[in-house]
Amino acid sequence: MLGHARFRSVPLLLAALLVVSISQGADWPHWRGPNRDGTSPESSGFDAGAWKNLKPVWRVNVGRGCSAPLVVAGKVYTTGWKAGKDFVSCHDAVTGKEIWSQAYNCPQYGRKALGDQDQYAGPSSTPEFDAATRFPYTLSTDGDLNCWDTDNQGRNVWRLNLHKRYRVAQRPRVAQSGHRDYGFTTAPLVAGDQVLVEAGAAEGTVLAFDKRTGKEAWRSELKEPAGHTGGLVPMTIEKVSCVAVLTHFHLAVMRLDDGNEGKTVARYPWVTEFANSIPTPAVHGPHVLVTSAYNQMKMCKVKITLRGAEKVWESRNPSGVCSPVIHKGRVYFAWRGIRCLDFDTGKRLWAGVNTGYPGSCIVTGDDRLICWTGHGQLYLVDARDATSLAILTQKNDVLPAQAWPHVVLASGRLFCKDRDGNLVCLALRDAGPR
Repeated sequence: MLGHARFRSVPLLLAALLVVSISQGADWPHWRGPNRDGTSPESSGFDAGAWKNLKPVWRVNVGRGCSAPLVVAGKVYTTGWKAGKDFVSCHDAVTGKEIWSQAYNCPQYGRKALGDQDQYAGPSSTPEFDAATRFPYTLSTDGDLNCWDTDNQGRNVWRLNLHKRYRVAQRPRVAQSGHRDYGFTTAPLVAGDQVLVEAGAAEGTVLAFDKRTGKEAWRSELKEPAGHTGGLVPMTIEKVSCVAVLTHFHLAVMRLDDGNEGKTVARYPWVTEFANSIPTPAVHGPHVLVTSAYNQMKMCKVKITLRGAEKVWESRNPSGVCSPVIHKGRVYFAWRGIRCLDFDTGKRLWAGVNTGYPGSCIVTGDDRLICWTGHGQLYLVDARDATSLAILTQKNDVLPAQAWPHVVLASGRLFCKDRDGNLVCLALRDAGPR
């Protein structure tokens, strides 16, 4: 292992994360939101009548890809692919006007890509924003890890390519299913002074780099191919800072505390045909929900300790794409229907409507569930009802293509994006002057 930058102690790290969360307020700076769990403190706007005449405020095309936008301090950050280049763009959240855009040469598919290219064209990894430096970090399907300066028209701060530096191999075939490799899809994660990436390299499944310079900081003890999920997830196990990652073969949890960076805490076997474990692991305390379709066709609750992983329950109610949201003792997701499970037991509480395969969910501060699904359908559901699916309203044909990118809620506005790069902003309340 290379010499590592010193990691903050656990109490200081947790305090810093709390301060960042409070200071950002209604921003959406990470994959799956301010807390990286699909929840938002913001109101859905339903009680104020915002959904009665919900119409686009602005619409732009940012380039093809399945990455979700970020919203920070009144600006929207996006990635997309056009004509041989990846574009990183910044737009005004209120007007949609482009503030700056940067581009670099990038193939439409990763150099090891194999199969399902209609679904995985352009960037799938959602950017990560660091409040301390105001740098966003992006990862292309071909392994281009970039750091950008938002205070200098997006000037590139540093860059590296994971394929060139680590010679990342193509993911192995799973059993007798079709052979698949979708490139790099997992969002980076800033932890302390480092940015973490699920590389799947022979040197380490997870690699950490100094967030200001790009210098390698450490390599994980685990050396498995990367998975195809949405993001790394921070969690705390017995007061130890850790990160959960769904690799090609396992749900793995690694330590992040000073002197133990990258050491494996637990592994739980999880292999999906077609290498297609898409939903991000959902973390709640010491528990992790992992789910996928194909041969798995289930959701599993796993308890993590510093001594390993133990299955709590297994439910035949899977999500093949949508990352589960855990809220007030319930689990919500939208995959081939909108569904609700009991978090303690895995028992299905309710399910209904046919939403198709693509989908993502947000639970709002007023206990409503926003679902972005199928070919541009929006649903607003009453998450207070534990007995049946209560759809409050539905909007169809919001965008023309499939809703693979995650829906975003920030500053009273809803941001929906499709895989063709169409991005629409819907106002749930007046954003006010900037």
